[in-house]
Amino acid sequence: MEANPRSIGRLPAAFLTPGSSSFMDFLGTHQPDLLPGNRQLPPLKGVVEAPHGTTIVAASFPGGVVLAGDRRATMGNVIAQRDIEKVFPADEYSAVGIAGTAGLAVEMVKLFQLELEHFEKVEGVQLSLEGKANRLSTMIRSNLGMAMQGLAVVPLFAGWDVDRNKGRIFSYDVTGGRSEEHGFAATGSGSVFARGALKKLFREDLTEGQTTTLVVQALYDAADDDSATGGPDLARRIYPIVTVITEEGFRRLTEAQCAEVVRAIHERRLQEPDGPRAALL
Repeated sequence: MEANPRSIGRLPAAFLTPGSSSFMDFLGTHQPDLLPGNRQLPPLKGVVEAPHGTTIVAASFPGGVVLAGDRRATMGNVIAQRDIEKVFPADEYSAVGIAGTAGLAVEMVKLFQLELEHFEKVEGVQLSLEGKANRLSTMIRSNLGMAMQGLAVVPLFAGWDVDRNKGRIFSYDVTGGRSEEHGFAATGSGSVFARGALKKLFREDLTEGQTTTLVVQALYDAADDDSATGGPDLARRIYPIVTVITEEGFRRLTEAQCAEVVRAIHERRLQEPDGPRAALL
């Protein structure tokens, strides 16, 4: 944003003008070309090859919610990256897992983080979890033009609702349509297989540890049948990103903690290759 010689101090006048608590509205007013949805795209000439990320899963338990994602990004039939990160904190009490075009998805997450931080600084309070879910829906809708050219972003949003005192999960479609999921959810190319595992093993009385095992088990099942989903890589020590959001806030499991969960599941799968028939570990 260019400097304004009539502004006070070093900041352009735009930063000193009262306005909306939405950072997207601020950009739309003063620098609309910086918004992803306002970019001019060249004429479409065939399929756009760009890294895509999948799969994201989430499950709730009485004390919060767990959001996790695999680490593989693909570009056509090629593995573009083996250790991409797809789950990010949105703020202190929420997180976003991205599926779809990786570059646009990461950019959207950064803008979403800034949007929530801007609102909190301007208003002095955090946006409600429902409000956060609606803001993300607006961002996805603004990307509809790119989605129609194959550059879609379909995230999974989860967080702790301080008003309702419970963990909640929201899923989206490419048009920005939002749905609240109860119990568990999955998105991405491996979501069909992950959802089957979640449906098979989910219970409403799971502990945090059991829920963590559940989402990793779901990613294992997705990787078993979906080539775009990367399973835990014990040789390279690449494990899923697993995050937990409770009333104490956002927390990401360490690599050692994830490795422990993965090894326990791996040892059990050596005994039962088609998946566990008993209760969760």
